[in-house]
Amino acid sequence: MSMDFAQIRRTEHLPSRIAGQIGRDIAEGKLSPGAKLPTEHVLAKGFGVSRSVVREAIAQLRNEGLVETRQGVGAFVTELASRSSLRIEQDALHDRSSFRDLFELRVPLEIEAAGLAALHHDAADLAKLDQTLAQMTGADKWTEQGIVADLAFHRAIGVATKNEYFSLFIGFIAERISLAINAARATAVLEEIVEVTIAEHVAVRDAVKTRDPVKARDAMRAHLQGAAGRLGLVLQTY
Repeated sequence: MSMDFAQIRRTEHLPSRIAGQIGRDIAEGKLSPGAKLPTEHVLAKGFGVSRSVVREAIAQLRNEGLVETRQGVGAFVTELASRSSLRIEQDALHDRSSFRDLFELRVPLEIEAAGLAALHHDAADLAKLDQTLAQMTGADKWTEQGIVADLAFHRAIGVATKNEYFSLFIGFIAERISLAINAARATAVLEEIVEVTIAEHVAVRDAVKTRDPVKARDAMRAHLQGAAGRLGLVLQTY
């Protein structure tokens, strides 16, 4: 089994671009059902990106139902009969109305997820939130590493709900909303966005830690409203 790798431009959202290319290989039959994907190391070297970017791309494909991962073994293309795939083409989100609609779907989903995470999280979940916050804080002007950490934070909230469907849908939508991060960085002073965004994430994490679902929902609501405002999106009130 062979794959044709294409170097991905650094200005593009790397995980989504890589997932899109692998997804096309699956759709075109270049990767058949049951086939094992190359290792993270091989994919990272072939695409010219870091292994963390490859992991994000594989997570996106898993959320879309195109691959399944087996602990310690690798990632495999799912069988056609077992695929349950929800796809939203990234290009469709260039339409501002479509992007706003997806963001509006995200808001109530993640607000409720924060409340459930406050009730059901365990020590490992809190450690994961702390890890992603540390990565966000340490990222140099919030380049690739910061974006990856931001998405990981929201997925960690989904996992902490202990409801696999929250984790699945939040992971799927978070990948698509990654355009919001890039757009915000392009339309405001970067340092201000970094400081405000990290502070909002810290507030969510602190509320989850206290096991107060009301405060956790309020903190997530404030974060998402702030993110929408930085993007110039006018949403319904939640």
